[in-house]
Amino acid sequence: MEKPVDVIRSVRLDDERNRLILLDQTLLPNEKLFLELENLEDIWEAIYYLKVRGAPAIGIAAAYGVYLGTKMSQAATVEELYEDFKKAKDYLASSRPTAVNLFWALERMESRFKKEEGKTVSEVKSALREESEMIREEDEKVCESIGKYALSVLEPGMGILTHCNAGTIATAKYGTALAPIYLGEEKGYDFKVFADETRPLLQGARLTAWELKEAGVDVTLICDNMASIVMKEGKIQAVLVGCDRVAANGDSANKIGTSGVAILAKHYNIPFYVCAPLSTVDLECKTGDDIHIELRSSEEVTSQWYEKPMGPKEVQTYNPAFDVTDHELITGIVTENGIAYAPYTESLPKMFKK
Repeated sequence: MEKPVDVIRSVRLDDERNRLILLDQTLLPNEKLFLELENLEDIWEAIYYLKVRGAPAIGIAAAYGVYLGTKMSQAATVEELYEDFKKAKDYLASSRPTAVNLFWALERMESRFKKEEGKTVSEVKSALREESEMIREEDEKVCESIGKYALSVLEPGMGILTHCNAGTIATAKYGTALAPIYLGEEKGYDFKVFADETRPLLQGARLTAWELKEAGVDVTLICDNMASIVMKEGKIQAVLVGCDRVAANGDSANKIGTSGVAILAKHYNIPFYVCAPLSTVDLECKTGDDIHIELRSSEEVTSQWYEKPMGPKEVQTYNPAFDVTDHELITGIVTENGIAYAPYTESLPKMFKK
């Protein structure tokens, strides 16, 4: 018997009050606070400091953000409005260099602007609002579709390992890698989920474990370096991860530590699936070597989560936010149009044609 699972909308627009409403993910799991952001500087900061995170959610926030920035413009002509739009777009684009959804959403908003040639300032603003809402609504449908395709390769009672957070709070609804878990929960699949804590920002511990527990899913939190032993003990039958960018050959960038999980899964002969909306698939990016990896501050490693610093004062740190999982380690890439299998240079382009 199917039962609805209560999921959280972490990004939404309050158009009447000219505000972007965001769940502050940096405060989870201790505090559930929705931010009300009115200006571009606050929206930029929310994206940069991971108050909103997850590739689709970043894209939705950017679309709403550039709409609000343009809506508040005092431009008298469409030409002047476009200048203000471009300033807002370029500013928001500087917040996170790796997540392709950020740029995809902003480019889509610009394309919509250009399609409104001959319209009034007011009509262009209305069109941008419509487009931003379409981006959110489409993402919700995309996540549900990804969940259905991923669920087709899973069986009831499976143990599933996740890394980072690719859940409902990272998207419009359901998530990507967690979508099949939510849909399976509705169908009584009774999955046993193991969530990597995902250092150094602990998205698995603070976010995945929190939202799955909120939804009543059987979830067990483990440290990143425990993934091998739970696989060896037979507790894991599949690995599901999200991603921030997929190259044309299938190489996939995701939160740091993902490639290590993929190597372990290969060793233990466990299928490893990347759940990726087509908006994160970049066919212009030939391989993972072409993906820019964001380096972040040392405080995230040495002191951010501790009462006292956990590293020597002024010690050097290396803190890449992402790593790239080689396509040879990936069993399949689950998109909203189906599951792509190797060779990805052939299967991924076909996903766009469906």
